[in-house]
Amino acid sequence: MSGGSEDGEPMMEMNMTPLIDVLLVLLIMFIITIPIQTHAVKVDLPVNDPSQKQPIVDPEKNKVSIDQGGVIFWNGAPVDEVTLRQYLDTTAAMNPEPELHFQPDPQARYEVVDRTLSVIKRSNISKLGFIGNEQYRNDF
Repeated sequence: MSGGSEDGEPMMEMNMTPLIDVLLVLLIMFIITIPIQTHAVKVDLPVNDPSQKQPIVDPEKNKVSIDQGGVIFWNGAPVDEVTLRQYLDTTAAMNPEPELHFQPDPQARYEVVDRTLSVIKRSNISKLGFIGNEQYRNDF
């Protein structure tokens, strides 16, 4: 038999089913009463200013360079990584695809050069060339 022994002793185990039922009801009530959280991300979108001339994509060749301070340049004009990706996507869609020349400054931080190369790789550019490699040569 389950429970106590046959000599009429009381059952010593507590029935857990009502406790679990009450806890589940409380949990559901808490879930229902929690307000829905809306997360908003503030994004500063670029403003189209007609007086500011944006560098265009050259159908022959384009140059991405990085200066000592880690600023990325597209054909001589400073750009951020998002704008660089837009130019690279435009370049990759052209037929024939123009060459892309990459020239980081020898004093540029490695992480900036690495991030820029990652952006270039993700854009599926097939004609990439490193220019100015002679500046890295050590003449002894």
